[in-house]
Amino acid sequence: MTDINPKLLEILVCPQTKGRLVYNKEQQELISPLAECAYPIKDGIPIMLIDEARHLTEDEILKYKKKTS
Repeated sequence: MTDINPKLLEILVCPQTKGRLVYNKEQQELISPLAECAYPIKDGIPIMLIDEARHLTEDEILKYKKKTS
């Protein structure tokens, strides 16, 4: 499992909302609480394409919105 560079995480934003992203190490995803979606990280590279993002479940939405508020 690859960690994402903290400097990269500081500059990346959600392509839909331009909002902050949350790193999910276990699932290798960048979570956008505002857009309610997750962008995959493949081979250490964030795939920041809206078409590649998966929609979060209701439980995930609640979890990540609590973390960012």
